[in-house]
Amino acid sequence: MPFQPLPVRDGLNATRVVLPENGDGSEGSPRWETVLDHLVHRFPDDEPRLREKVAAGEVVDHLGRAVTAETAFAQHARVFLYRDPPVETRVPFEIEILYQDDDLVVVDKPHFLASIPRGAFIAESALVRLRRDLELPELSPAHRLDRVTGGVLVLTVRPEVRGPYQTLFAERRVTKVYEAVAGVDPGLELPRVVRSRIHKERGVMRAFEVPGEPNSESLVELVDTREVAADPGQGEPSTLGLYRLTPHTGKTHQLRLHMNSLGLPILHDNFYPTFYDVRPDDFSRPLQLVSRSIEFVDPLSGKQRRFETTRPLQEWS
Repeated sequence: MPFQPLPVRDGLNATRVVLPENGDGSEGSPRWETVLDHLVHRFPDDEPRLREKVAAGEVVDHLGRAVTAETAFAQHARVFLYRDPPVETRVPFEIEILYQDDDLVVVDKPHFLASIPRGAFIAESALVRLRRDLELPELSPAHRLDRVTGGVLVLTVRPEVRGPYQTLFAERRVTKVYEAVAGVDPGLELPRVVRSRIHKERGVMRAFEVPGEPNSESLVELVDTREVAADPGQGEPSTLGLYRLTPHTGKTHQLRLHMNSLGLPILHDNFYPTFYDVRPDDFSRPLQLVSRSIEFVDPLSGKQRRFETTRPLQEWS
């Protein structure tokens, strides 16, 4: 792991800024004399705080040396600083600890809570909350769950063990089982394996199934059904099914896309089949998808490990 000249503070890593090539001063090619000049240009809304941080010695180079107002700009150099996190609406659900030892923390992540700091969700992420609450500044996720998906999430405690566990997930040596609630198609033969090619562009919220060699695979099983009093205005099905979903790959939004491709979009999915906006503070209709269990052979001890949550799905319980 690369050397981090600033420690985790209040659950957050320092931001790394790589200085670009210096221009010639002409229009469209700005030239900077000092590191501070560039930082102010790059983050103009933060200028007063940037000057305060530099004056306080809170901006450092890759060796941990303080950057001053006079530190010369050097292209491709790296500087580190703490950004002020935005004010966020608290996600009103708590994280349940399922298991903890010197190597792992396994939690039941609530719906609506991001796994890691990203975009508008910084402090309101499972990682930052757990680092603060457990006083484990080096805690790191071994894998990720979508913000709107609840359930089992595995994190590593120490940098020394991070690699083996992350490799376990990267090499698909983990059995993950999800449960979902969706409509029922009596004419659809289940169980079945769904394979497709999923493409996700950086910066685009939704993923898409496209023609080509499949790069994703999921087993879809119908576990149970029940009749419900549907609200016609919501366009919801009158028969609901509880599905067991076992992904054999880990593409972005894979299970949501595969269920949608069967004509069975997961209940309260605001991305598939059609995107609709949901306010960040609206926690009333969680996506009906939960990471129910995770099982693997521990890469350090060789023992079989299994972690499971009893978190209910709102529309089934």
